[in-house]
Amino acid sequence: MKNHKHIITGVMPGSIAEEMGIEPGDRLLAVNGHEIEDIFDYQFYSEDEQVVLLIEKENGEQWELEIEKDADEDPGMEFGSGLMDEYRSCRNRCIFCFIDQMPAGMRDTLYFKDDDSRLSFLQGNYVTLTNMSDHDIDRIIRYRLEPINISFQATSPELRCRMLNNRFAGDALKKVDRLFEGGIEMNGQIVLCRGINDGEELERSIRDLSGYLPLLRSVSVVPVGLTRFREGLHPLEPFTEEDAKHVLETVHRWQKKFYQEYGVHFIHAGDEWYLLAGEEVPEEERYDGYLQLENGVGMLRLLINEFREAFDKAAGDVEERTVSVATGRLAGPYLKKIAEKLREKYPRTKVCVYEIRNDFFGESITVSGLVTAQDIIAQLRGRELGERLLIPCNMLKADEDIFLDDYTVKQVSDALQVPVVIVKSSGQDLIDAVLG
Repeated sequence: MKNHKHIITGVMPGSIAEEMGIEPGDRLLAVNGHEIEDIFDYQFYSEDEQVVLLIEKENGEQWELEIEKDADEDPGMEFGSGLMDEYRSCRNRCIFCFIDQMPAGMRDTLYFKDDDSRLSFLQGNYVTLTNMSDHDIDRIIRYRLEPINISFQATSPELRCRMLNNRFAGDALKKVDRLFEGGIEMNGQIVLCRGINDGEELERSIRDLSGYLPLLRSVSVVPVGLTRFREGLHPLEPFTEEDAKHVLETVHRWQKKFYQEYGVHFIHAGDEWYLLAGEEVPEEERYDGYLQLENGVGMLRLLINEFREAFDKAAGDVEERTVSVATGRLAGPYLKKIAEKLREKYPRTKVCVYEIRNDFFGESITVSGLVTAQDIIAQLRGRELGERLLIPCNMLKADEDIFLDDYTVKQVSDALQVPVVIVKSSGQDLIDAVLG
């Protein structure tokens, strides 16, 4: 048992672990005779009412501790990594990889390419399957780690190998069959590249993937993100307005067919397609419960609907105020309509919406989640900002006040001489932030 020695970093006060003399710095070697690979093994084998822990003390002594506890009661040990294992990095060299298009000098974590099925379950990340062994598939099925989010790109094995620059990428699709046979729910993604996996290849992919219904609950089609830092990379072209209209026609046609046959729309277009095509986002019913919000599918529709619901309930007031909103070009037109609506109920409230052009990554990047502090400062300095500047929470690193370019919220506030307020994603949160 030398491969996995999980260092215990903390012991919960009053827990079984504390009572048994387990201390920070000890190592967990096994539970019920099973070597622990990661958090899923630990939770699975610790669920029993009778548990045997094999602990290695810092002096090298090994303690075998027999524990009687309630079912599902946590022994009370804490570990340095939430996964209790190293993250698995991506082995592919995808022609569309966004990380390869980032400039040097940003924080280290932004350059890590993860392709870990466990993070797919825990955090919603999309995986290519090329990193997964039969052992990994067995554990997903055994522990019911679902849904698993899969980055398909294409169902043609040859095309998938070319797009991922991995000769095993085509064979990896067979793992979907095993997940399907094991009853595991999945979601899918297709990153569309112009002239490569669109057109007939997109039609083929949608047709093939529909064979995994209902366990494959949804598939999103999102346009490849192209930054200005693509020197030396595979030549990719941006989609045009006409291209976007064609993609939406394809998606909508298949949605109609699937809804008639299965009662779900299954295939969904990312919000960016509607901006590029100059079309309104669909009604809420077309998103099947917003299964892919984190993938940019339905975020605008949800914001609009949540705002309408909160707006109808909001009380009017007569306070005079001016606030500003910084957003990406994608959400800009919708937020401007929201600002106009707010002015109707609150005549003395002025909301200035500023669409931040993405000079850092390139103008083709329109989502607010990739807006940098440098662009906000450069484009809003000297503008009317009012009492406070509102920014969406997706501009920042999770649980921290740090932008992609490592600027802090305070630095932006100091540079623009205005308080900066972080707004969560709902329409109610936006109204509350505007009204203070």
